[in-house]
Amino acid sequence: MAEGRGRWTATLIAVAVVLGWLVIGGIAGPYSGKLGEVATNDNAAFLPTDAEATRAQNLSAGFVAKETTPALVVYERTSGITPADEQRVRADAARFAQLPGVLGPLPPPIVSQDRQAVQVIVPIDAAEGEQIRKVVDELRDIAGPDRDGLTVNVAGPAGLLGDLIEVFTAIDGPLLLVTLVVVLIILLIVYRSPVLWIFPLLAAGMSYSLASVFVYFLAKHDVIKLNGQAQGILTVLVFGAGTDYALLLIARYREELHRHHRPWDAMKTAWRGAAPAIVASGVTVIVSLLCLLLSSLNSNRALGPVAALGIAATLLVMLTFLPALLVLGGRWAFWPRTPRKDQADPQTEHGIWSRIAGFVARRARTVWLVTAVALAALTLGLSQLGATTLGQSDLFTSRTDSVAGQEVIARHFPAGTGSPATIFTTQATAQQVAQVAQGVPGVASVRPVTQQGQAGPPDPNAQPKVVDGRVELQATLADPPDSNGAERTIRGLREAVHKVPGSDSVVGGFTAINVDTADASTRDRNVIIPVVLVVIAVVLALLLRALLAPLLLIATVVLSFLATLGLCALIFKYLLGFPGVDQSFPLFAFVFLVALGIDYNIFLMSRVREETLKRGTRAGVLGGLAVTGGVITSAGIVLAATFSALAVLPLVVLVELGVAVAVGVLLDTIVVRSLLVPALAYDIGPKIWWPSRLSRTSRAGDRAGAEVGRAR
Repeated sequence: MAEGRGRWTATLIAVAVVLGWLVIGGIAGPYSGKLGEVATNDNAAFLPTDAEATRAQNLSAGFVAKETTPALVVYERTSGITPADEQRVRADAARFAQLPGVLGPLPPPIVSQDRQAVQVIVPIDAAEGEQIRKVVDELRDIAGPDRDGLTVNVAGPAGLLGDLIEVFTAIDGPLLLVTLVVVLIILLIVYRSPVLWIFPLLAAGMSYSLASVFVYFLAKHDVIKLNGQAQGILTVLVFGAGTDYALLLIARYREELHRHHRPWDAMKTAWRGAAPAIVASGVTVIVSLLCLLLSSLNSNRALGPVAALGIAATLLVMLTFLPALLVLGGRWAFWPRTPRKDQADPQTEHGIWSRIAGFVARRARTVWLVTAVALAALTLGLSQLGATTLGQSDLFTSRTDSVAGQEVIARHFPAGTGSPATIFTTQATAQQVAQVAQGVPGVASVRPVTQQGQAGPPDPNAQPKVVDGRVELQATLADPPDSNGAERTIRGLREAVHKVPGSDSVVGGFTAINVDTADASTRDRNVIIPVVLVVIAVVLALLLRALLAPLLLIATVVLSFLATLGLCALIFKYLLGFPGVDQSFPLFAFVFLVALGIDYNIFLMSRVREETLKRGTRAGVLGGLAVTGGVITSAGIVLAATFSALAVLPLVVLVELGVAVAVGVLLDTIVVRSLLVPALAYDIGPKIWWPSRLSRTSRAGDRAGAEVGRAR
C-alpha cells in the first residue's frame, strides 16, 4: 500500500510540474515569434562611446538638421546613358523625394564621366531605424525593374542595411523550422523510437519559448540589445545545447531503469548522477558567454547575455520539465527498445564503445600522441584564415541588389561616392587639414560642408559651415567604402590629419566605423579569451576537485579549437570560396567552441571520476568512456547539425560560424573526447587527479583496469 501511495504521489508531482510548464509555455510561446520586433541592426550603435567614429557621429549632429543614412540609386547603360534615361532618372528622383522618411531636397543626379551611369543620392532619415528597409523597398519599387538595357540598383549604406534586415527577418521562420527538422531526424536515428523523440524536442521548444520571453522584454526595455546575429545564434544554441542535456539525462535514466522497478526511483538516481555534469556544463557556457560583457563592442556585449539567458532557461527546463515528462512516460516511452529491470551492467549495452575503450587501453600512449600530432598538423591551416573586415560583396552568399549596385558604382564613379569619410577640424586649420587630406593616397576629393549643409564645389569662395568653432570636410574615397583599400585610406587619413598642429581632427563615416569595429574586435579577442580560459579552469577544478585534469582538458580543447580554425580556413577558401573571415569570427568561434567543446569533456570526466571512486582510475576511464561514448557522440552530432542550420541564412559570417562550430564539435566528440582525453588520462593514471586524494590512492582497480584493457 505504501508503495502504491508513493507511486501516486510521484505521478501527481510529475503531472503538476508538466501542467505548470505547459501553462508557462502557453504564455511564453508567442514571444518566440516577436524577437524580430525588438532587434536592432545598426552597426554604428554598437561601437564603443570613445571610438573616433562615434565621436565623429556625435559631432555631425550639429551640421545637419537630421542624421541621414544615404541610399544610392544607380542606373547603368553600358552603351551610354540616353536623354530618355536622364528624363526617367529625374522623374524617379522627384518621386524619391516625396517618400516618407526621405529628407529632401535631393542633390542633382550625378552622371559618370564615361556617361554610362547615373547616380542619385537619397538621404534617408537615420531615425527610421529598422524602417529603413521599407524606404529602400519603396525606392526599388519606384525605380522599377531593368528594361531596354538600363539596369537599376539601390546600394549604399541604406541599401546594404535594407538587405541585412531582410535576411534577419527570416530568422524567426526558416531557421527555426530547419533546426527543428534537423533535431527531429537525429533523435529518430538515435532512439529508434516513435515516441521518445517527443520529450527532448518538446523540452527544447519550451526552453526556447522561456528564453524568448525574457530576451523580448529585456530588449524592449533597452536592458540588453538584440541584433539579428544574436537572435539566430540563440535559436540554434538553445535547441542544440538543450538536446545535448536531454540526451545525457535520458541515457542515464535508461541505465537506472535496469536497476530500479519504479521509473520515479530510476529518475531520482539518474537525476542525481547526471545533474552535476549538466549544471557544470551549463554554468561553464553561461559564464563564458557572460565574459563577452567585457567586450568594448555593444554587439558582442549583446550576444553574451542573450545566449546566456538561453542556456539558463535550457538548464531550468531540462532539469525539471523533462524529468517529469520522462517519469510520466515510464518505460513505454522507450518502445520498442524497452529497458527492463535486470541489473544489467551498463557497459553491456555499449559494445562498440567497450571495444574502443579496450583499444585506447592497449595503445594509450600511441593514441594520444598520434591524435595530438594530427590536430597540431591541422593548425597549419591557420595561415589561410585571413581575418579581415568583409566587404559588402563578401557579406552575402548570394548577389544582392545592394552588392550589384556597389559594383556598378565602383565601375563608373569614385567607389566611395555617397559614403564619404567625414573630417571634423577647427575652423582655423580647416584649409590646411583639407590640403593634407587631399594628399593622402586613396582620397579622391575633399570638400567642405557649406552653409546649405551639402558638400560644396571646389570653389575657394564657398563658405564652410561653422559649428562651435569646427568645420566638416567630406573626403570621397577612391575605393569602395567597405573594402580593405578604403580602410587603409582611413588609417592613413587619420594619421595625416592628426599631425596638423591645433587641428583636433576627428575622422568618421561608414568606413571609419568598420575600422574602429575591427580594432575593437582585436582588443576584445586579446582580453576575453584568457578570461574565458581562467573561468573554465575554475569550473573544472571545482567539479573534478583536481588541478592537473582541468589543465590537461583545457589544453586539449584549445588544441582542438586551433585545429578547427585551421581546417575551417581550408574549407572556407578552397571548398566554399569565401575570401576570409570577419574580425569577430575568431572570438565568437572560441567562445562557442571552447565553452561547448568542454561540455563533452565535462560529461566524460565527471562520469570517469564517479567510476574511479568505485573501480580505480584506469578502470574508471574505460568504464566512463564505454557508458558515455554513445550519448556524447550523439549529443555532438546534434549540436553540430543544429549549428549547421545557420547555413540556411545567406550571410557569410553566420555560415562560417555554423561550419566552424559543427566541425569543431565533431572533432571534440570523435577525436578529442573519444581518443585523446581518455588515452591521456589512462596513460597518466591516478596522478590525473592531482592534488586530490584520488591521486595518492593506489587501487587494485588501476591494475585491474590495465589487465582488462589488455584483454580487450
